[in-house]
Amino acid sequence: MPEMHPSVTVYGASYSVYVRIVRIALHEKGVPYDLVPVDVFADEGVPPEHLARHPFGRIPAFEHDGFALYETSAITRYVDEAFSGPPLQPSALRNRARMNQIVAMLDNYAYLPMVWDVYVQRMEASGAGAVDEARIAGGLEKARLFLGALSNLLGAENWLSGPEPSLADFHAAPMFGLFAQAPEGAALIREFPSIQAWWERTRARPSVLAASK
Repeated sequence: MPEMHPSVTVYGASYSVYVRIVRIALHEKGVPYDLVPVDVFADEGVPPEHLARHPFGRIPAFEHDGFALYETSAITRYVDEAFSGPPLQPSALRNRARMNQIVAMLDNYAYLPMVWDVYVQRMEASGAGAVDEARIAGGLEKARLFLGALSNLLGAENWLSGPEPSLADFHAAPMFGLFAQAPEGAALIREFPSIQAWWERTRARPSVLAASK
């Protein structure tokens, strides 16, 4: 569908994994957008105006010409289908199912251990001198299980759900970007050569670079 001057707003923090996922999708489609900062960790709590957009007080929230939406996977699928540009979802039934499977795996089995248990503990908590080494070890164990499963699904493909990049790759990218900053995370990724090669391809995409700023 043509859209000469789409009015798209993303509400959230630039550092957020899930905000970055939405921003990657928008960059892949070539859609301009405004990023409105929202601090859900403010001392006074989630801003009331944001609770009006997202009753659960999380980020991102999204708006396009008056249409409001929240939940990252719903937003990215909408972005793919609402705007022209390269498709971000496979047309083949099984590849599309694999994409949906991997997105669910990332949310359920990767986000917490890779980001909160490893990255946050090693790279952020260390500055406060409160690193939980047991939590890091547990996160790495869960991340190893996840990476093994993902490696099996990737096989010899360049991308996670078929011959072209999809929402599965873009959902994964911000999580891997943080995980790889922790020395243990980077070392664990290298133990899976196909995942390491995929990550090198993915991290170099202009959309991923733009959304990491």
